[in-house]
Amino acid sequence: MTVAVNSVPAPSPGRRPVQWSSPLTYAIALAVAAVSIAPVVYVIVGGFRTTPQIVNDPAGLPDPWVWDNYYRVLTQSDFWRQAFNSAVIALGTTLGVVVLGMAAAFVLARYSFRGREWLYTFFTLGLLFPAGAAILPLYLLLRDLSLINSYYAVILPQVAFSLPLTIVILRPFLSAIPRELEDAAAIDGAGRLGFLWRIVLPLSRPAIVTVGILAFVASWNAFLLPLLVLGDVNLHTLPLGVQNFSSQYTTDTAGVLAFTSLAMLPALLFFTLAEKQIVGGLQGAVKG
Repeated sequence: MTVAVNSVPAPSPGRRPVQWSSPLTYAIALAVAAVSIAPVVYVIVGGFRTTPQIVNDPAGLPDPWVWDNYYRVLTQSDFWRQAFNSAVIALGTTLGVVVLGMAAAFVLARYSFRGREWLYTFFTLGLLFPAGAAILPLYLLLRDLSLINSYYAVILPQVAFSLPLTIVILRPFLSAIPRELEDAAAIDGAGRLGFLWRIVLPLSRPAIVTVGILAFVASWNAFLLPLLVLGDVNLHTLPLGVQNFSSQYTTDTAGVLAFTSLAMLPALLFFTLAEKQIVGGLQGAVKG
């Protein structure tokens, strides 16, 4: 009895399959991670040193560890007011991005109408538009609307510039939800909004968390737009506070590092704690 065996084609000479689990791959990944993390660690640790220590040994460790820099930033500067401004703007931006992005993505994913793909392409083209190129006309528009020196002058443009990426991430999630669920919801008496609220939102949680975190971190770290539209010092955010502090205490390198560490810490922690959600959301968008 003869058994036919499917032959597996041998790899062509001179070509070796890529082994993504090889030690070289891990070494490259660790090197990239080290290059990304090293500046953050240097800034945080530098805040525990004195300026003479940094001048004498820029790459050294604190000896001894000094807590005065962080204490001084938290008690003698405008840190808390600027942190409040950053939180209001970042949360407002995140809420606007999630609500408007979900609404637009739901229509583009679940409704069929003429020009739908053209409209989606229009949104995706927004990813290619540099925000810096719109700063001048944006400033003139906000001035004509009397929004300068207000939270809205930062929140509204940031929502607009975040919508393209938000829609690109959310639409595949919403498109992947089976039509059978929508039909079942309709039989139970749920309309379009009921289907969105009761079924779509829970199933799209990874994507919603992803776009929310990306919008929050981008808004927290924004510098150019707040610099141009927030002339009132009382409305300055933490990135502007870092600039003001470094200008005021030019020779206090350790204090500047401490202020910078505290300014970036909330966004860094927020991003780190939700890392798995972000990865899941982006994977779903790629699969879609």
